Amino acid sequence: MKYNYEFKDESLFKLAVTHISLANDIHVESNQRLEFLGDSILSFIVANYIYHKYTGVDEGVLTELRANAVCEKTLAIAARQLELGEDLLLGKSERMVGGKDKDSVLADAYESMLAAIFLDSGIKSAEEFVMATIGGMIGDTSYVELENYKSEIQNYYQQRDRNREVVKYRLVSKEGPDHDPTFTVEAVYRGEIIGRGRGRNRKSAEQAAAKEALGKVRPKKS
Repeated sequence: MKYNYEFKDESLFKLAVTHISLANDIHVESNQRLEFLGDSILSFIVANYIYHKYTGVDEGVLTELRANAVCEKTLAIAARQLELGEDLLLGKSERMVGGKDKDSVLADAYESMLAAIFLDSGIKSAEEFVMATIGGMIGDTSYVELENYKSEIQNYYQQRDRNREVVKYRLVSKEGPDHDPTFTVEAVYRGEIIGRGRGRNRKSAEQAAAKEALGKVRPKKS
């Protein structure tokens, strides 16, 4: 199979590719419960991997690495490489809007497939599936288009102040060995530090600083 895995229980495979839109149409179980399980399995596998690979790295950076590895974009990339969308069983409404190529649908299906493999033959097979499909993307944010916090915070200040003055980013430090550095960056607007962030490269550190700055000005959710 293209998933490099042969199911012992084919019903698990069928369940993994059954989208809620079809389940509602024909009144069968969807892959949503598998997706729930797969989300936790994926988080554990990735966390275990980066914990052992990136020794000496603090919790904040590990959290960032895990978040990037299990985000919707990463999983959608992996699902497309597997051509998972071609196997999805979609209802008419979802087919009409191109559901088989939606990032959200593909990411959910990836988690469902992972859970199905886990239930079929255990954690070792699940780990092999994860490493074969997203292993090369773990720790490399260039594979993923990160949420553009820098653009958001820039737009906020331009709209607030009605000017073109830009938010600037200042490198505070670069620590650790050359093969596994940690960058610390400050976001500065009109000479004032508005955010601070850390990352495995300067780009991700700038995004983290912009995210912190954005968190300070966004309305708090009630």
